[in-house]
Amino acid sequence: MFSISTRALWLTLALGGCGVAFFSILLTTWLRLDPCHLCIAQRLFYLLLGLTAGIAALGAKRLWGWISGVLVLIIALAGAAMAAYQSWLQLQPPGSISCLASRPGLIEQGIEWLGERWPALFLATGFCEDPGMRLLGLTLANWALAGFMLCAALALLALWRDAPRTSRTTVL
Repeated sequence: MFSISTRALWLTLALGGCGVAFFSILLTTWLRLDPCHLCIAQRLFYLLLGLTAGIAALGAKRLWGWISGVLVLIIALAGAAMAAYQSWLQLQPPGSISCLASRPGLIEQGIEWLGERWPALFLATGFCEDPGMRLLGLTLANWALAGFMLCAALALLALWRDAPRTSRTTVL
């Protein structure tokens, strides 16, 4: 049976997370896409996921590596929730709902702050409810959701492999 080491799983997540973040920046530039606040936040979550998975790879089989792995799982699930929300927004009839509110939320404020400092990377110019580009029938938010779910599954597998084992006895 084929077996991959826990460290290789974390390294795969590290390279995958950073790679997706980098690819999204390139895609935005090449295709002149207009990313929204949620798109940019998901990009940041992928980058954070990749960096945290790199720390987990360095600490594989150690407590601090396992704690980093739990953080990877939390980041992946939070990113999936964000991508699922954006996917839901994109399924609504045009003009019926908007992600813009009268007062910007914490995510919007953070992205605006980053956009002022590094506009080439973080300037939000699109609307979250606009499906934009489709690839194989799915929006980029749909693909982000699938990617975050895959990352969560791989993180769970790596954590399960590194979980401390104790002798288990059955009490009747």
